[in-house]
Amino acid sequence: MTTATKTATAFRLTYRVEREIKAPAARIWALLTDAKKFPAWNSTVTSIEGEIALGQKLGIKVPLDPKRTFHPKVTKMVANEAMEWADGFAPMFRGVRTFTLTPAGASATKFTMEETFSGLMLPMIKGSLPDFAPAFETYAADLARAAEK
Repeated sequence: MTTATKTATAFRLTYRVEREIKAPAARIWALLTDAKKFPAWNSTVTSIEGEIALGQKLGIKVPLDPKRTFHPKVTKMVANEAMEWADGFAPMFRGVRTFTLTPAGASATKFTMEETFSGLMLPMIKGSLPDFAPAFETYAADLARAAEK
């Protein structure tokens, strides 16, 4: 079982999950970057519109908030290593999600996903945000299950 962590200060809130996956980074990367197939393996995502590519804006629907569409922009991509999605406007409110793949032995990869919310409006918004820890744990478990097939 993988447990997500939460750290918070007045103007910063971070959720993080790590999981060792018994699959090569390339297989995990292929899952993380295929928008069309994303909902087939990831129960925390209903749909993704757009292409998961550097500079592209996505339209993401999630079961956690089904009436809303999130529109992060892919701000970093290093194939088989790291990716970043960002949304919002600094310094008011911003969310940045990072995905990192690190070798963990001959046939495994450590997957890390972290999302940091920050900004001047965070103290006012923080109470209305859901607890993302269970969704992060499910995300990592779904990814491991799909990659290890």
